[in-house]
Order: sequence, then C-alpha cells, then structure tokens
Amino acid sequence: MKRRVLSLCSIVLVASLTLTSCTIEVNDGLGEGTTNTPGTTESVLSGSGTLSGTITKDLLIKKGNYTLDGIVKVVAGVTLTIEPGATFNVVTSKTSSLVILQGAKINAQGTASEPIVFTTSTKTPGDWGGITLYGKAPIKAVNGNTTALSEDGNNVNYGGTDPNDNSGIMKFVRVEYAGKKIGDGTSETNSMTFYSVGAGTVLENLVTYKGTDDGYEFFGGTVSATNIVSYGNYDDSFDWQDAWSGQNNSNWYAFQTGTGNFGMEIEASGNADNVAPKISNITLIRNAGTNPESAGSSEISAIQFKKHGTGIFSNVYISGYKNIGSQKAYSVLIQDDATNTNQVLTGKIKVEPINYVNSDQPGVWGYAQTNGGKTFTNTTTVTKVSLTPGAWATVDGVNLLAALQ
Repeated sequence: MKRRVLSLCSIVLVASLTLTSCTIEVNDGLGEGTTNTPGTTESVLSGSGTLSGTITKDLLIKKGNYTLDGIVKVVAGVTLTIEPGATFNVVTSKTSSLVILQGAKINAQGTASEPIVFTTSTKTPGDWGGITLYGKAPIKAVNGNTTALSEDGNNVNYGGTDPNDNSGIMKFVRVEYAGKKIGDGTSETNSMTFYSVGAGTVLENLVTYKGTDDGYEFFGGTVSATNIVSYGNYDDSFDWQDAWSGQNNSNWYAFQTGTGNFGMEIEASGNADNVAPKISNITLIRNAGTNPESAGSSEISAIQFKKHGTGIFSNVYISGYKNIGSQKAYSVLIQDDATNTNQVLTGKIKVEPINYVNSDQPGVWGYAQTNGGKTFTNTTTVTKVSLTPGAWATVDGVNLLAALQ
C-alpha cells in the first residue's frame, strides 16, 4: 500500500475548505475525484471516480456514476459507505469484484427509487465477480471444521465464533451480470456471497440479476435476509452450505428464465447436527423454456436437499417446474438417504404450507435414493410473495416483479 502526504494540498484545504480534487492521503483503491473532509479521517468520492485496489480507511461514496476496477477489498476496521443513487460500471477486461473482509463493514443503503447498482456496459452474464462479505460467525464445514478456505479465488479463511457479528448493512442494492469464472474456469463466483456472516448484518431488498452462478450463496454463518430477488441466474437462485442457520428470513423470490438449475440447493456439508434455517414466504417461478446449464441434467427441481441440508420453510408458492425429457422436476427433491433419515424424519426439513402449480409431479416429493416417500396437499391460500415495486427491481425497463402480479 502506497501512501503520500501532500502538504501543499493540506494548506489549501485549511484555507478554503472547498477544494474538491485533492487527496491528502492517497491509498490504493482511491482514484481520481477522491477527497478528504477536513478534520476527519474519511475519504469521499463525490459524483464520479474509480474504485480500485485496497480500501484502508473509511470511504464515503456519494450519489453519482463510478467505475469499479479490479478486485476491490475493504480491510478490517474500515467502513465503506455508499449513498442512494450510486451506480458502478464494472471493468470487465479483468477480474473485478467488491470484497468486504472480516472486520470490515459495508454501509450501502439505497432506496426503492434510488437503488445502489453494480452493472456492466457489455451486459453479459459472468462479466464480474459480484459482492462478497466475510464475517466472524460460526460455520460447520466438511468434517465439522470450524474454518474453511473460500471458493471465490481470494483464498481467504472464513469462520469464527461470534454469531452476532456485524458486517454492515445492504439495502436496495442490485448486482447485475456477475458470476465470473475463476481459477481453471470450472469454478465461479456468485452474484452475492456471504462467508460466515453474522446475524448483526442487515440484508434487505436486494436483487441479483443474470449471473452465471448462484444468485445468493451462504457459507455457514447466521445472517438473515429479507425481500430478496434472484432473477435469471444460471445456476441456483438460492444456495447454502457449511450449516448456514439464519432464523429471520422472509420474502424470497426467484424467477428462473432462459438458463437455470435448482430454485434452491441446500446442504450442510455432511454435518447431521445442524440448526435448520427458517424462511417464511418463498416464491419460486420457472419460466417456460428454461433449461439447466448442462443438457440432460436433473437439476430442474424447485428445492433440493442433500448432505444433511435442512430448512423450515412456510408459505411456499412454486410454479412452472416441468419435466425436461426423461428428467423429472419436483417441488422438493431429497437427494440421499441420510438426509431423509436424519433431517426429514426428525422434522428439520419442512416445506409447508405449499402451493405447487403449473408443474409436474404434483403432490409428491422426489427421492433420488431409496427410503423416502412424502406426499402433500396443495394449500390454495398460499399466494405469491409481495414486494414493493420501483427502480430497485427494474432493469432496462423490465419490471422484475411482473410475475408476482
């Protein structure tokens, strides 16, 4: 990290308090247009500029149009604040992403009419790596390990001991065209990824749009999310592992269109002893003509549980999950005997009440192994999720919430 002290600029700032193009302390990550507010340690991006490198001091990004260039990391003890109406055009000629490391915070509070938006000029799914938060909440990884190495190419160890850890606030934030392939090209980042994020973190009114991997993925942790939209993401709309256990989730909506695998893919990394997350009000809609990423794949069901994955879901509306060739689509698919024996039969997997319409295999869960067989009755009083319309859920004039009407 390079740091320069510009004494001439500091004199001018003290005299006038109005200079807007001078940076007193220039850290990697603060581009042109960055200023320091006199008498504070906070830097400011005012209306335009480039975000790059490592953010090592508090930064306020005001409403305006910006560039996000490369992998931008916010380090422990630092808060990145973004005002409503800030839009970031992400550089796609290199690997770019926004990463909030353990001990750092993001304070991104948009509004329904002035969301905070991350997008690309080429509008191609997989253009960039999306937003990743790391926290210090507990996880249970493979073999019950309490720490693990991240899968996002940053090689960060995650996992901790504070279930109430706080990584900040994200409200009315939209991520478009993320899920960039990394490493050997067989792995991908997600649009939004949460590694061991704690329950002190606030996630509300978020949109992930046309990413090439999952819309949202939780790797352990205890954070909850409310009013979240996954639209047109290629892999799973919602995904978790490492025994994620958020207890206060509500109003999750996925619209799968064009390419998409499971609506929800759920596992606990093989740990039978886990705390089931709770989600009230889920709507999963699969548009006609939507195909899995791989031709002939069986990943076309609404909700899949495997490797001891658990979840207590209430008021679930599912529509459009149709067979493709010889592959069958189910409202719920239990992938292995152990998950059925230790989770379904012990009450740690519940999807009820449910209304499963315009779909194949009505009234029955699917079982990929041998020891299952659960039936259900559609509850017609279950209706679609209700979300506030506005610019936050509109992309290029398309209302992402139209299917909820």
